[in-house]
Amino acid sequence: MKKFKLLNNVFGWVAFAIAAFTYLSTMEPAASFWDCGEFISTAYKLDVGHPPGAPFFMLIGRFFSLFASDPTQVALMVNTLSALASAFTILFLFWTITHLARKIIPKSEDEYTLAHFVGILGAGMVGALAYTFSDTFWFSAVEGEVYALSSLFTALVFWLILKWEELADQPGSDRWLILIAYLMGLSIGVHLLNLLAIPAIVLVYYFRKYQVTPWGVVKAMLVSVAILGTVLYGIIPGFVKIASLFELLFVNVFGLPFNSGTLVYILLALGALVWAIVETYSQKNYTRMAIAFIAAISIVGLPFFGSNYIIGFIIIAALIFAFVKLKEKMDPRWLNTAVVMITVILIGYSSYSVIVIRSVANPPMDQNSPDNVFALKYYLNREQYGDRPLLYGQAYNAPVKLRIEGNTCIPVYKTGEASYAPLPKTDPNEKDRYFVTGHKLNYVMDDRFNMFFPRMYSSSSEHVEAYKAWGNVKGKRVRFDYCGQDRTEYVPTFGENLRFFFSYQLNHMYFRYFMWNFSGRQNDIQGHGSIDKGNWITGFTFIDKMLVGDQSNMPTELKENKGRNRYYMLPLILGIIGIIYLTKSGKEGKHVFWIVGLLFFLTGIAIVIYLNQTPGQPRERDYAYAGSFYAYSIWIGLGVLGLIRLFKRFLPKNVAAVIVSIAALGVPTLMAVENWDDHDRSNRYVARDFGYNYLLSCKENAIIFTNGDNDTFPLWYNQEVEGRGTDIRVCNLSYLQTDWYIDQMKRGAYLSDPLPISWTPSEYISGTNEIIIVRDEIKRPIDVETAFKIALNPEYHRDGDGFIPSKQLYIPVNKEDVLQYGVVDASRADDIVSQINIDLTDKSRLTKSELMVIEMLKENKWKRPIYFAVTVGDSYYLGLNDHFELTGMAYQIMPVSTEGKGASVNTAEMYDNMMHKFSYGNIADSTIYLDENTLRMCRTHRMMFSQLIAALIEENDTVRAKKALDYSLEVIPPTTVRHDFYSIPLAESYLKLNAFEQGNEILDLMAQNSVEYLNWYFNLSFAQRSGAERQIGHHFAVFNHVLSLANQYNQTQILEKYMDDYQEFAKRVRM
Repeated sequence: MKKFKLLNNVFGWVAFAIAAFTYLSTMEPAASFWDCGEFISTAYKLDVGHPPGAPFFMLIGRFFSLFASDPTQVALMVNTLSALASAFTILFLFWTITHLARKIIPKSEDEYTLAHFVGILGAGMVGALAYTFSDTFWFSAVEGEVYALSSLFTALVFWLILKWEELADQPGSDRWLILIAYLMGLSIGVHLLNLLAIPAIVLVYYFRKYQVTPWGVVKAMLVSVAILGTVLYGIIPGFVKIASLFELLFVNVFGLPFNSGTLVYILLALGALVWAIVETYSQKNYTRMAIAFIAAISIVGLPFFGSNYIIGFIIIAALIFAFVKLKEKMDPRWLNTAVVMITVILIGYSSYSVIVIRSVANPPMDQNSPDNVFALKYYLNREQYGDRPLLYGQAYNAPVKLRIEGNTCIPVYKTGEASYAPLPKTDPNEKDRYFVTGHKLNYVMDDRFNMFFPRMYSSSSEHVEAYKAWGNVKGKRVRFDYCGQDRTEYVPTFGENLRFFFSYQLNHMYFRYFMWNFSGRQNDIQGHGSIDKGNWITGFTFIDKMLVGDQSNMPTELKENKGRNRYYMLPLILGIIGIIYLTKSGKEGKHVFWIVGLLFFLTGIAIVIYLNQTPGQPRERDYAYAGSFYAYSIWIGLGVLGLIRLFKRFLPKNVAAVIVSIAALGVPTLMAVENWDDHDRSNRYVARDFGYNYLLSCKENAIIFTNGDNDTFPLWYNQEVEGRGTDIRVCNLSYLQTDWYIDQMKRGAYLSDPLPISWTPSEYISGTNEIIIVRDEIKRPIDVETAFKIALNPEYHRDGDGFIPSKQLYIPVNKEDVLQYGVVDASRADDIVSQINIDLTDKSRLTKSELMVIEMLKENKWKRPIYFAVTVGDSYYLGLNDHFELTGMAYQIMPVSTEGKGASVNTAEMYDNMMHKFSYGNIADSTIYLDENTLRMCRTHRMMFSQLIAALIEENDTVRAKKALDYSLEVIPPTTVRHDFYSIPLAESYLKLNAFEQGNEILDLMAQNSVEYLNWYFNLSFAQRSGAERQIGHHFAVFNHVLSLANQYNQTQILEKYMDDYQEFAKRVRM
């Protein structure tokens, strides 16, 4: 036994070392895109990130950041946290597999032969390394995100319950359960995914402690779901909910300061828990023990699910009844263990106190400002992200129920809980007080449009179109009266609803990811069902031809995509063998199958059902299902034992064990070889550099409006972590809709002064002026000052909302201010306009975010340069395009106008920025992996080069135009960022400059790419090609544009080379 323990430990640490080397070698040295910049910033500065926060990740990340030699190394240290957490996950996975393997083998360890040693350790190594090199897990292991640490918690608690199982009959074994509970509490401060391991843990407990029966298994699963629900919907929100009631009582009723009620509640809860622990441990008085137990779990909010307190009181009554009627069955030991487990969960959960403490300190990044218990409650509940129906709800075209009041139809709704916030003070001597900012309104939908298990529920036009495509919706005709109007809608049937669930949510958003990890991946291009993007493959030509078309004549772009990985289904098959092996391995084998299977289901398909995702997700979501792939990797490992059992029929058992184990190691080796190039982010600095490029596009002390994750978080990272561009204020337009963010913008941050906002808190607090109605009633422009006086005056409100009577607003321009602050050079003084025009023709209302932008333009008076990031999108520009000057990655709002021509280019400033100041993240290095999202940002930079070059040519500055052209291809070369439609302006610029060879080179590459794609599309089967009509149209249009350009500039070699192909494709496109 000692020999096996030694080998088990040694090989486990070998697996850890392999994983650690892999992840540390391939991790990104700086921030990545999406949430990584935000998480690294929160770790370094203990800022408050997006709901529901990750305070324990923050604390661990902060610890790792202490080892950074300077701020530029902080991201590397936080990424190292992810890499090492992932390596430890592999260590515990190895030990989990070997433990389960030992359970199945019906011999004591003292009786193990060489075959047993090799088989068990081989199973552990193959399963652990298969997960090490799996696509999804590796992706999360090399960036500063929460998923790596969350996976470690899952692996650790699953291994610990197996450790408990081994020692369950020994005195004090319950300490393992308490440790698991504590880790569960800590994991809440990382991510909630770890809680999904609870049902599998309960099943392990049941199999170990009870006589197993089919009905017993069902009851154990029901109990496990109840425990999971209690933690998710009882303890986590319940504790804060009861705290908020105490806070309201002590502040609004007793007149005490803010947070006094919360402090009293925490002390009371701690006292109740300690009392319950003492009473259940001492067992001196049954009545006192019962009262202490019920009081403890009640005061921590455990029985109070949802917003209905009646359920909580019913649960409390049921507990009282149970203690009275079932006195003989009440086990004090279990009561004590339960209370201790609840206590340690709350101790772990207390990491959220960091969020409140840091929010009170007003850090530069303070999302949702959870500085009081009410704000914390909304923060934890992620209320800003809205709700979605799960078991019963409306279809996407459901109308709201109406009730008639006089001659008016009023929407029917149910009023939910009140929302509270601190009342803004007009006098510092006023008493602290909370006031109701509003109530959650749940509109009641027409019953004829409701259904069980609704999957197609979003009314967004984009989502509706995708629902119809994925679900092949024809609908059931429903006629109804809508406030006197006879309307007809086609409601999707339940069958069509299920078709969408299986085709999109289950197949596209889960099974596709599953097969990426264990069969193969077509490429790393995000697709939404198209045949050429992001599908799964096998590596077997005849199968892949049926799945995604002929693989022999694929376009070079798809063939050379680094994300194209082929595993030949070997991991999948090995996992299936593992499942079969377990079902054929007696009672213990079946128990292991059900335990792992439950973990697999709850961390995979159950998440799919719970998330109820809408189509057209902005990014791939496979990271959410890493726990499911972890479970399958256990089956992969145990598949080695299944193969050994098979080969023992033909070979001596020792020989079979050695051969199978070595051969099976070829599976993770194949995965490592295939996946290395598209997971190696070493030496990639794209997110950091591109984020800084936005800041470099702005003048000193500027304000820049951003909108999405990737034009906000990298900028924050540069400011918060590396301390660059801290005089510039990054203002996210999505957040600017909220009162807490406006509060923050009115505060200074680092070298940036507060933003120029004159509205008082009472004018923008949540529930106030969320929208302002815009109607063109006076038929003439009015100045913004007057418009806002009308909008904010309750006397002019329409149906409770503010009102602006014109769709043409303007802000007067003081020429002296413009020249004084250097916004426009004195040589351009004559270009300064008298007013900035804001065209609201296409708008019927203004959101609070848009109002704040206009407010800042009004109040700024040209003291600070104001910019929009180029990636914000035209819908946010408020018709200001004619006042834009492009400076790089941002448009500066200028008091000049192009008179309807749109944005102009500040060639002097932009040339200096792009040629001398910008960095490009090593993207010219062909060994650097550039995923699709990174490539998209690279192409945005290429587009900015195109605009700069076109403007230089228009100014007859051909020398600098040629330099910029050549430099653009040097820093963003076609060898790493292939030419596409957006490269046409570069080719045309070369042709305009008579650099025909270079222009033709781009045209040739683009034409060849179009020919390859069109040849491939037209060789697909009819069914496959029918789903690629849009792509065919796109590539034919690009081909047409290339040849038109060649014809325009008399580039006969391009025309002669491709005209025959073009004519042939033209015939086929018209068919």
